[in-house]
Amino acid sequence: MVSQLQPLSLSPSPTSIVRHPLLQTVEGTVQVFTAVHRNFFTNVMVQALRIADQGKAVLIVQFLKGGIHQGPSQPVQFGQNLDWVRADMPRCIHGPEVSPGEREAIRDLWAQTKAAIARGRYGLVVLDELSLAVNYGLIPTQDVVDFLQQRPPQVDVILTGPDMPAPLLNIADQVTEFRRNILP
Repeated sequence: MVSQLQPLSLSPSPTSIVRHPLLQTVEGTVQVFTAVHRNFFTNVMVQALRIADQGKAVLIVQFLKGGIHQGPSQPVQFGQNLDWVRADMPRCIHGPEVSPGEREAIRDLWAQTKAAIARGRYGLVVLDELSLAVNYGLIPTQDVVDFLQQRPPQVDVILTGPDMPAPLLNIADQVTEFRRNILP
């Protein structure tokens, strides 16, 4: 009887690599929560708190809220997994009329948000009232689309706000519309 031994190769060929299906990165989703009114944020917050409690880092960004000196350099931290940041401006925005300083604060928040997400720490990012920031001309729609397409693949993103622009609805994996039904 003759036998021949072949040494194991320490560098496997690309076709011989077997990966366990549970070790694959799960691709993140884009969810949109929209309504004709601006008071449904509680539902999104419940989801964000639940995910943070499960150990995933969450970032909540409020583009049109201000007034409490909570700019990008001063996030509020809820526990170890939830960071909450607002635009560094003296008031909350309720319409398209914004001062040059407020416009700059929102653009700065958007730039810092994109940079924070690119670093890969967050598993969920909530972009609150993003639709209004886009509709008021404060953040370009195409910039948001590009960001969503180029974000780290494992990051889930929730976009909120009324009148969500069509390009953002088209890129979403899930769209939830809150509405009030008035029963007779």
